[in-house]
Amino acid sequence: MDFGRLSDLRYVDFCLPADHPDTAAVLRRAQAAPPAMPAIYVGCPIWTNKAWLGSYFPAGIKDADYLHHYARQFNSIELNTTHYRIPDAPMVRKWREAVPEEFRFCPKLPQSISHTKELYNADELTTTFCRAISGLEQRLGVAFLQLPPTFGPEHLPRLERYLLDFPDYVPLAVELRHPAWFADAGLRDSVFAMLEALGKTLVLTDVAGRRDVLHQRLTTPVAFIRFNGHGLNSSDYTRATAWAERLAAWLQAGLHTVYFFVHQKDILHSPLWARFFLEKLQELTGLPVSLPRIIPQPVQGSLF
Repeated sequence: MDFGRLSDLRYVDFCLPADHPDTAAVLRRAQAAPPAMPAIYVGCPIWTNKAWLGSYFPAGIKDADYLHHYARQFNSIELNTTHYRIPDAPMVRKWREAVPEEFRFCPKLPQSISHTKELYNADELTTTFCRAISGLEQRLGVAFLQLPPTFGPEHLPRLERYLLDFPDYVPLAVELRHPAWFADAGLRDSVFAMLEALGKTLVLTDVAGRRDVLHQRLTTPVAFIRFNGHGLNSSDYTRATAWAERLAAWLQAGLHTVYFFVHQKDILHSPLWARFFLEKLQELTGLPVSLPRIIPQPVQGSLF
């Protein structure tokens, strides 16, 4: 995730802001229909992590087996491959069959919809995409519409129309990036309220160079968080603890589901950070979580 990335972090305030005033009301309403147990999904943007061979993946596995082994380390993925092309049915079936039942895919909408067409005349493509990913069945988490930084409030009517027409059988999260969405408090809150009314989850993005997109406004009982780390420096661990504390409070207040996606420039850092974060969250909530772990590697026999 290059959006908002900075090389110099000396002047960045990484403290999580206070909750938006309307978040508490969303959580109170969520308490009316609580799940049997809240769900916590944590993952990365890709599964073809060759740097994990010999540690988090068995050494020497084939490319076709990467997803199977990734799903033994994480229980979700921010599925970026769908941003570049709509998968066909055999591909979707292959993905579905490679992972356990409790795994969740969060497919990113194709850039042809979000960036090229900018949601204009995109109904046919959207229908094709939604039909394709519905083949993931119960392993489909939340689809993810990432709007480009050029898509500003002047396109609000287009965004609202698109979301009204979006197929209701696919849950959707929306990431706003243009600074103007957040510059005016009145506009910002009206857009947030619109997303809440339509049942669309608003993405929270924790990135150094754009603290405005860390608005702490929940619009559904689902938190969808994208975290950009910085090589496991001290701020990464401070932020992990802060997020564990905030999510524990939200889960206690009624939050149903967490999707948390870890972006680190060095993919070897992602499972280390995720383990620290998940241990903190488990300590605070008592909820069962699966921790990334280095797996034993087979040792070749010796003739001597």
